[in-house]
Amino acid sequence: MQGSSELPGFYKLSVQDRLKLLQKLAGLTDEEAKVLGDTGGLPSDVASRMIENVVGGMTLPLGMATNFLINGKDYVVPMALEEPSVVAAASNAAKIARVKGGFKVTNTGPVMIGQIQTVGVPDPRGAARKLAAKKKELLAKANEQDPMLVSLTGGAKGLGVKVIKTLKGPMVIVELYVNCGDAMGANAVNTMAEAVAPLVEEISGGRVYLRIISNLADRRLVKATAVFEKEALGGAEVVEGIVYAYAFAEADPYRCATHNKGIMNGVIAVALACGQDTRALEAGAHSYAARSGVYKPLTTWRKNRDGDLVGTLEMPMAVGLVGGAAKVHPAAKANVKVLGVKSAIELAEVMGAVGLAQNFAALRALASEGIQKGHMKLHARSLAMNAGAKGDLVDAVAERMIAEKKIRFDRAKDIVEELSSKKTAT
Repeated sequence: MQGSSELPGFYKLSVQDRLKLLQKLAGLTDEEAKVLGDTGGLPSDVASRMIENVVGGMTLPLGMATNFLINGKDYVVPMALEEPSVVAAASNAAKIARVKGGFKVTNTGPVMIGQIQTVGVPDPRGAARKLAAKKKELLAKANEQDPMLVSLTGGAKGLGVKVIKTLKGPMVIVELYVNCGDAMGANAVNTMAEAVAPLVEEISGGRVYLRIISNLADRRLVKATAVFEKEALGGAEVVEGIVYAYAFAEADPYRCATHNKGIMNGVIAVALACGQDTRALEAGAHSYAARSGVYKPLTTWRKNRDGDLVGTLEMPMAVGLVGGAAKVHPAAKANVKVLGVKSAIELAEVMGAVGLAQNFAALRALASEGIQKGHMKLHARSLAMNAGAKGDLVDAVAERMIAEKKIRFDRAKDIVEELSSKKTAT
């Protein structure tokens, strides 16, 4: 960048003027500025209302995963991501799952937790008892904040109080359990927690600091299960290999991190396509995986009496169809329509099924042909494009690298130059 990053009044400029200033500061070419300024299907005025200091947009490829049968209903699933092979793998996994009836998914309801942190309490245990005794009063105060949610059978339904030890001494934590309906719930829960805080201070004799939602949404779980017929997935040896792969992940956090990342490949791709809070989903998933104090897989895999493979996924799934990008972003709205879900719970169930499918696909590849065979075919095409290949040249360069087993950018560049020069000569 050429110049200072202190840009007084930057936020007051129009999108176009911000982009012009950025182009000058960063030395962007007109083409680079044009690329950054392209918001795709998102109008710039909508983008400016979603986040601050908007200059343009950044798009991801959007693919459609096919073959999904979930709780007896067919779905075409939108997936937005940059990683090759994920959409194809999910579609193939769903096709295999159909043989035994597809995915069965249940949920625990759309309940989120709001936490009120109270410090400097003279008698923490006594205060906890007093707060618990005032449950009805605290819940009533919380529900005053969102009569619409309450009218839709949602709202604050329960309350918990705990005393925790911290490096700053004991703290009394009040937790609101809020049925968020079709919303993800962050705004509603935070508003309720803030409204209840003065009452918590009065009852406890302490001082409230944090009043905020928890992204460890362990009262908003989905559980997805599928049976994969051994013949359909490649035989008994593949089943055994997948169970061994799961055992590895269950015993070793280094392997488990990649195991769970594969699940999130599917979950987050659907979340992005449908305008969900991906950071909240990631935080909830990984904290849930570590809830025992040791990081563990979000799925389990076993062989049943018929020798078929049985997979189960259990994880938090805090999603919403009311508010947020799902209701504002035109592409997100279109993707939700393609998916055909009518509630946040249904969306969560679909995402759970996709997470299980993606985990199965990755484990199957690892246990049989190896993860690189299919992945690297697509990666080779990406390298070819990065090296400057266009049109039919992309496939020609990719096929050459695969045949040589040298799937590297430097090799892609050499082949592009070689084939381009031959084409020019002819």
